[in-house]
Amino acid sequence: MNTTIGTLICALGGLAGAVFALPFRGIKGWKYESYWFVYAIAGLVLFPLALGLATCPDLFKVIGDADGATLARCIGFGALWGLGGLTWGLMIRYLGIGLGLAIGCGLCSATGTLIPPIATGHAADLVKDTAAVVTLASVVVSLLGIVLVGLAGKLKEGELDEEAKKKAVAEFDFKKGMIVAVFSGIASAGMNFGLQSGASLQEAAAKAGAGANWVGIPVLVVVLWGGFIVNAAWCLWQNAKNKSFGDYTRGVSAWALAALAGVVWACQFACQKIGEPAMGDMSYISFAVVMGSCVLFSSILGVILGEWKGTGAKTRGALVAGLLVLAASIGIAVVAKSL
Repeated sequence: MNTTIGTLICALGGLAGAVFALPFRGIKGWKYESYWFVYAIAGLVLFPLALGLATCPDLFKVIGDADGATLARCIGFGALWGLGGLTWGLMIRYLGIGLGLAIGCGLCSATGTLIPPIATGHAADLVKDTAAVVTLASVVVSLLGIVLVGLAGKLKEGELDEEAKKKAVAEFDFKKGMIVAVFSGIASAGMNFGLQSGASLQEAAAKAGAGANWVGIPVLVVVLWGGFIVNAAWCLWQNAKNKSFGDYTRGVSAWALAALAGVVWACQFACQKIGEPAMGDMSYISFAVVMGSCVLFSSILGVILGEWKGTGAKTRGALVAGLLVLAASIGIAVVAKSL
């Protein structure tokens, strides 16, 4: 096991989560539901399935032989994530990449990391020794960094006039964005609930000959099936409601960009499941590392995209402080295993 490598792989997943929405900015003339459906096909079905077939021998047999309860939990939690995922894009539309992902990922990180050990009767593992306590501290520090980034967003709301806010984020609406972010962040924690519910699938994948770093991919495949069902149903319903099925018949570039966004998005949780085995008994913080690094990178991206342009020293100071704290939380997670 190499905790540092495992943590860095998870952090790379956070980078994927931070940049996945960038291709959407190049899509013109398509309704939201249309490009989200293409994103869902590529990111929730095709890419994970291709990765699973490439890394796990007899993938379909491994999944088919799994007990019904395990599959139901994975798919059910995936569907819960799907409800949150539907509004993830709306959250970014209303708050921007930097602020939106900071708040959404913060709530998602807290609930997704701390609830599974408690719900499975392993709450004591969170404080069982020095390494565990320091690891838990890294999660708390991460949340502090996310709070600081959120504070910067609130200060930004009060500083900029409507024209400036719309220039940085075309549909900026802090109130709507916060409502969406709270729902999306909590529901999206279903992803980690599902990923931590497939232990028997991982054991079966190992017996089938999957490498140690790839045994979690079949779990990801099944969890994302649940997410796809919810996303596809909503998108097709919106297509019918808005008469937007015609979007799919024009714009090859829109198909390519939406599919690219889906593949990049899926990489964040593929990295989590690939990095977990190297983290040993501290693997439960992998989700927090992914979410924390996602906030870190998305906040930096928000600065690059001009989402914080025109803000005052106090707002920029809160943002920088939040970024530094987030970076520190990842460092703490890296060193915790050596204690």
